[in-house]
Amino acid sequence: MKAVRTVKTIDEYMKMPYKMEIVEDYAEGSFAASFPELPGCVTCGETVEQAVKNALDAKKAWLEAAIESGVEIPEPSASMHYSGQFKLRIPKTLHRLLSENAKEEGISLNQYCVYLLSKEFSGELASKKPAS
Repeated sequence: MKAVRTVKTIDEYMKMPYKMEIVEDYAEGSFAASFPELPGCVTCGETVEQAVKNALDAKKAWLEAAIESGVEIPEPSASMHYSGQFKLRIPKTLHRLLSENAKEEGISLNQYCVYLLSKEFSGELASKKPAS
């Protein structure tokens, strides 16, 4: 059975949560804006507000050109769903060590591992929080 590729409309693509990045260009005194998931979709503006406006215009033009050319448009990574669970195989000695430390702390092994991972990645997680 052949998979059927459905093409969304420009409005549907424009509503999708593509990540926008804005970087200040100190040398030029402006702001560069891009959508990393849409290769080559880059623009700039003299202010952040202008860069955002220009970025949305560039996104629309990029999507229109991609649809017209038959280029496959990637889904935004923000639309991926994560369950919050994954299976991890570790050496028995590490399992024992983690279990003993969790017991000493009076928490479950799962809670202890989440604590360790959160502690290790706390700076990265804070910098990757989406803007509200």
